[in-house]
Amino acid sequence: MPKQERGLGRGLDALFASATDYDQEMVSEVPISEIVPREEQPRKSFDQESLKELSDSIREHGVLQPLLVRTKNNKYEIIAGERRWRAAQQAGLEVLPVLVKDINDAEAAEISLIENIQRDDLTVLEEALAYRNLIERFAYTQEELASRVGKSRAHIANTVRILKLPAEILDYIEKGKISAGHARALMGLSTEQEQLKAGREIIAGNMTVRETEKTVKIKKSKTTKKKAVKPVEISELENLLEKHLATRTKILSNGNAGKIEISYYSGDDLERLVELMGIKL
Repeated sequence: MPKQERGLGRGLDALFASATDYDQEMVSEVPISEIVPREEQPRKSFDQESLKELSDSIREHGVLQPLLVRTKNNKYEIIAGERRWRAAQQAGLEVLPVLVKDINDAEAAEISLIENIQRDDLTVLEEALAYRNLIERFAYTQEELASRVGKSRAHIANTVRILKLPAEILDYIEKGKISAGHARALMGLSTEQEQLKAGREIIAGNMTVRETEKTVKIKKSKTTKKKAVKPVEISELENLLEKHLATRTKILSNGNAGKIEISYYSGDDLERLVELMGIKL
């Protein structure tokens, strides 16, 4: 897919600034019935208790910060502020203050994602899906995306990789039965069967992330011993390579010769590895 003009040269930071630093003349009041949420808003679930607290505050003090919106299909689509909109509905407000901006789809996706990340409002699955949407729909590289949202490239890659886990494990994460830390540990297992079995063990035994990491390490060790017993120095080199490259690495030796296998999980991940090796693309 060819890269689109994202229009970000005019400053995504400026759009954020305008939502917090504005003249009162810039604010419009519109009927709450004409405001709609983004269908692709990364955040899918809202804590009801926290929403009620915000609703009570709005009922007493009003909405102190306007919503950032854009016009779409004769409505005002929320770019930032859906939680305030939901709470205002609960409080029975009929109009809301808004800042109307000309924002394209890529900017809207970025702003919605960044706002939620800054407030730590997203589940790891919502965050992973939002990253994948920006990568696939708007042709971002992981490096570009990391720069835009203020995260490391490794964080982006590892978060998106969670989506490769079996659907049952993803369901456990969504329901809060296992955490993102558990999920990252499970990615160390090589087969879906091993991941599913370990996931069920986590829930049954109420295991901590540290306990899960130890369990996964033991399982990997047993699997490795069944396949072949590697010299300690080879295993240590593998560990060093995995830490340096942030991906699974195998050294297959046959006497004094052999080969190194380096795993990658997307085109962007391959580019990252090539760059780490000092090769300019």
